[in-house]
Amino acid sequence: MAIMDSRLEFSSAQTMIKTASATPFNSTSDIALTAVRDLGQGQPVYLVVAVGDTAIITAGSAGTMKFLLVSDAATACATDGTATIHAASEEFITDDLAAEIEPLKANRILWSIALPSEGVAYEAILGLQVIIATTNTTAGTLDAYLTLTPPTSRVGGYNDGTN
Repeated sequence: MAIMDSRLEFSSAQTMIKTASATPFNSTSDIALTAVRDLGQGQPVYLVVAVGDTAIITAGSAGTMKFLLVSDAATACATDGTATIHAASEEFITDDLAAEIEPLKANRILWSIALPSEGVAYEAILGLQVIIATTNTTAGTLDAYLTLTPPTSRVGGYNDGTN
């Protein structure tokens, strides 16, 4: 059985105060896959992305936020579009706190998927990238990690990771 620990964390309370850009930025940590190619040792491994203790908001106007599960050969996944994309979340609408955007409230799970086991092979480094577009975010934290036990509920339903 695989051991899930802090080394399988992409983000823990990572600040989401960011300037809007079409260019993704990397989560706090990447995961080295060089020693282990089958992370779950035959079991599915799930990526979970959640809002931390602070809601993700903007200064007022709506924007979007999207997540990418990527891998790369470098020590940090490239943000110039050359990293291999294995899955992409739906776009989440960001807005000010008064708008009460449900998925972006504190302690909400945004995206949970099983890591794709088919398709393009994973490279040496596995990472999570975030794209915040249209409007700057002014508050919020993000938690993202791998686990053998996925959450049982999620605001907004589940996504198969293909869009």
